[in-house]
Amino acid sequence: MNIKHYISVLFILLITGLASAQVKFEAKVSKKKLGVNERLRIDFEMNKDGDNFVPPSFKDFDVVGGPNTSVSNSWLNGKRSYTKTYSYFLAPKKRGKFTIRQATIEIEDEIYKTFPITINVTAAIDSPNGNSDASDIASQNIHLVAEVSKTNPYLNEAITVVYKLYVSPETGVSNWREKDNPRYNDFWSQNIDIKGLNIQKGLYKGEDYRFVVLRKTVLYPQKTGKLKLEPLVLDITVEVPTGRADIFGRPIMTKVPKTVTAGSRTVNVKPLPEQEKPSDFKGAVGDFNFKVTTTKSQLNATESLQAKIEVSGKGNLKLFELPKLSVPSSLEVYEPEHNENVRTRLNGMQGTISDTYTIVPQYKGKYPIPTISFSYFDLKTESYRRITSDELVVDVLEGPTAIVNGKDNTESTTAKQPVRPNTNTFAFIKTKPNWESKKRTPFFKSTAFWSLLLMPFFAIPIAIFIRRNKDKRDADVQGNRIRKADKLSKKYLSEAKKALKNKEAFYVALERALHNYLKAKLNIETSDFNKEKIESLLSQLMVDSSTILEFISILENCELARYTPITQDTMQSDYDRSARTISTIDKQIK
Repeated sequence: MNIKHYISVLFILLITGLASAQVKFEAKVSKKKLGVNERLRIDFEMNKDGDNFVPPSFKDFDVVGGPNTSVSNSWLNGKRSYTKTYSYFLAPKKRGKFTIRQATIEIEDEIYKTFPITINVTAAIDSPNGNSDASDIASQNIHLVAEVSKTNPYLNEAITVVYKLYVSPETGVSNWREKDNPRYNDFWSQNIDIKGLNIQKGLYKGEDYRFVVLRKTVLYPQKTGKLKLEPLVLDITVEVPTGRADIFGRPIMTKVPKTVTAGSRTVNVKPLPEQEKPSDFKGAVGDFNFKVTTTKSQLNATESLQAKIEVSGKGNLKLFELPKLSVPSSLEVYEPEHNENVRTRLNGMQGTISDTYTIVPQYKGKYPIPTISFSYFDLKTESYRRITSDELVVDVLEGPTAIVNGKDNTESTTAKQPVRPNTNTFAFIKTKPNWESKKRTPFFKSTAFWSLLLMPFFAIPIAIFIRRNKDKRDADVQGNRIRKADKLSKKYLSEAKKALKNKEAFYVALERALHNYLKAKLNIETSDFNKEKIESLLSQLMVDSSTILEFISILENCELARYTPITQDTMQSDYDRSARTISTIDKQIK
């Protein structure tokens, strides 16, 4: 009996779990019988989030409000309760019996439909809808809308999302807060600052409304296919008229809490065409200019010049790599310094990015710098374009001459050190004897004897001094913690260097190293890390602003690397920048 009892309980729990996991999608109406002068509210409710909602045809009704979207998400006794509702407010066109047909929605790749509902519309009544519910009035007069500039962009093409809150003239808003912020997965995103909320007049579905712009966001899609934009959800306190007035004739308002959402949106991202794609294409999308310049065209050997590779214009400037500089082997080239002067506005990124190489020639001669090409996808023509730089020549006027095959080669790209003959013919013959004396000096009273005798007297005060310093160092708990964090930072930098071929492991180790360095120098915990606090503390330690911005940029690169294709050269550049920036900060705060 006990085994049968347990089996029965397990069976009941299984059936209950299956029932709770069922998808529900149903239509509910405020009433099934109403006067021709009344309004009807219909809600389409679901217990799981869905896409591609298609309402029925309200051909026998006028839609006077909606669709309004609301989301309820709560936990009770460890169980999650989720409800999403699309609401419409309808006014019947005439008397009679009318059927509101099925609505459809796609949930987890399945299509669900509601049951048809029959509504009986009678003659007009004296008190339509009785006392209107304040929550219904608020739902009819408050609308949160997400305006997407383009729903079918190319990969890495900028799109904007503008969130507007529409409020009818009859109602007001006394308070609001963001309940759930959208997370733009698979997008590079940046919010545009809004200075003040300016109330503007506009039309919503042909009716006069007031609206404010709450948020502006620029997005660059990093994947192709259908990408979902999560909704913005607001908690709003709505002021709704009660229909009564005070002694001065002013309408009395009641406050109603309301949760509104802009609803999720889907963006269909197109891949860049494979046909005619250049072999040197690195992912640049937009409208760009490209040039390669040098600071000098003539110089002497061992002097230096700078060669700059620069891309300017409008597009995804922070999301692609610049072409590399190729020079003859006789020119010594150092790792480039990367600079970005990019502004992100509502229409996308604009500005300039560049790599500056330092070049030091070793020999006299003329050395050509080959042409460099830069390819990008032009959104205006929807085609690939290539820009090629001019060939530059570095003329080294004075210096040693490179010799190849016994001849001077002032224009060779493969210079070798000249071989000069040795003028000392008898260099292999010893000219100085190495004689040793046969007379032995006794150890007693020798220099070594007195040194060993007096050594303990000098060693004792030195040992005492070292011991006191060690005790003082051991008592310095804060200093020991800082030294430990410094060791950890060096350890993680070492681990990052070992993981240069593994993007994920490299950026995890690099970010840990930077965090441990901040722990050591700023005495803050990981939970306190944020951009503003790091900038403030480093500024207090008299670190210059350019170094602070470089450090913040490295931290942002570690986060950006999750969604951006990264090459070996970029990872090496980020490692070198990290080591260089940490060294610079150390010098400035000592």
